Amino acid sequence: MGEIKIIEIKKSVFADNEQDANNLRKELKAKGIYLLNLMSAPGSGKTTTLIQTINRIKDKLNVAVMEADIDSDVDAIKIKEATGIPSIQLHTGGMCHLDAEMTRQGLDNVTTENIDLIILENVGNLVCPAEFDTGSCGNAMILSVPEGDDKPLKYPLMFSVCDLVIINKTDVLPYFDFDMEKCKKYILLRNPRAKVIPISAKTGEGVDDFANWLVNEVKTWRCEK
Repeated sequence: MGEIKIIEIKKSVFADNEQDANNLRKELKAKGIYLLNLMSAPGSGKTTTLIQTINRIKDKLNVAVMEADIDSDVDAIKIKEATGIPSIQLHTGGMCHLDAEMTRQGLDNVTTENIDLIILENVGNLVCPAEFDTGSCGNAMILSVPEGDDKPLKYPLMFSVCDLVIINKTDVLPYFDFDMEKCKKYILLRNPRAKVIPISAKTGEGVDDFANWLVNEVKTWRCEK
């Protein structure tokens, strides 16, 4: 019996995606557009956080949003109605993540003229989105208090790839067994360079800190050669 040919599909797919992602970043840099990849588990408050944040920065930056979900367009509608900024919905066809090519397809349908910042709200999932480089200029994630302070230990890759970790729903801290300092310690264990910002998207507490971080990120990125 002849030898069976083995093809390392996963390796080649990731390698190709990495190249696509690097090319996309170069294109965004040339256009002066910062792409933020925002990730989290379902129900963490991504959309509510974005609405609060965008309304704080839209007089400083021209912003557009790409909402990624397996189905529906509810989040894109919410963003557009609550902020008035351009928002499109991406359907992933059942896939639990976006890669660089899928992100590019979304960007091809966004009017990028005079846009400073595009926020990609990735599919709600703590595993798959962290494995694929979308071509973003920065990565952020939201961890909500009800999820527990041990998530950085259970989902190490997600926390290790993020420049910023937002801890949302601090307004319900009294009702959950969530140790903020312990959670911060776990995050920094996975990623010593990560910035951690506690917020409540419901009350608005701490959202200014995220808004200021985002504005400074875009300005700093544009100044880098």
